[in-house]
Amino acid sequence: MDRSELGAFLRAQRARLQPSDVGLLPAGGRRRTPGLRREEVAELSGVSSTWYTWLEQGRPIVASVQVIDALARALRLDPDRHRHLRTLAGLPVPQVETAAADVAPRLQRLVDNASPSPAAVYDRHFDFVVWNKPYVRVRHDPATLPDDRRNLMWTMFTDAEYRARMVRWTSAAQAVLGQFRTSVGQRPDDPRFTELVAALIDASPEFRTWWPNYLVRDVNPEAVEVDHPAAGRLSLELYQLRPVEFPDLLLVLQAPATPDDRRRVQGLLR
Repeated sequence: MDRSELGAFLRAQRARLQPSDVGLLPAGGRRRTPGLRREEVAELSGVSSTWYTWLEQGRPIVASVQVIDALARALRLDPDRHRHLRTLAGLPVPQVETAAADVAPRLQRLVDNASPSPAAVYDRHFDFVVWNKPYVRVRHDPATLPDDRRNLMWTMFTDAEYRARMVRWTSAAQAVLGQFRTSVGQRPDDPRFTELVAALIDASPEFRTWWPNYLVRDVNPEAVEVDHPAAGRLSLELYQLRPVEFPDLLLVLQAPATPDDRRRVQGLLR
């Protein structure tokens, strides 16, 4: 908890409100305090005036999620300010859920402008959201898969052509599996994850063998090599990026590692 910054933030939010903004009748006489008084914020939040005063003063007291959220409601904080308040209080910040279909056109323009680098965007289940033409030419075309199997994990572990093009399939598959395992662990009751894992266990001997081992892996900068039937061996540098406005989505860009790799990818596009 950043106590001094938390206190300053609460004072600033209190100062921007008037009693009428929060449904209070204005008290008689001249108000010396700009905005709401501390006791008014405390009353609206259901906490004692002394406790709230100590919080603003930066004293070493504990603020629970419930109390911080009550303060956010009392101070009429918008979602951005609410998340910032949670951060200052040292509390988890709620994840922003993004409907992939709502942002797909914008993301499609993003990956199209990444050409000639293959690029794709995945949601939290590793389902494909959008991809560009270089991705289709160099790796594979997700549009050829049924909607419920348009997924990176499914492609990695069940697509024979995709696997054959990867020079080091085992290490790449285990790396992606490690990231997937972390995502599943964050949402153990997610029905999409449950269905995917069951299908992969049934369809892939490697997935079935590795899944119980709890492979977990953070993102590490690396390159992959692809044996393309027309362009030969290509070296691609991987970059994983999360758009700030869509933090539950992941952009994976595969940049040709050398000028020669770039020329050969461009040849495939022609």
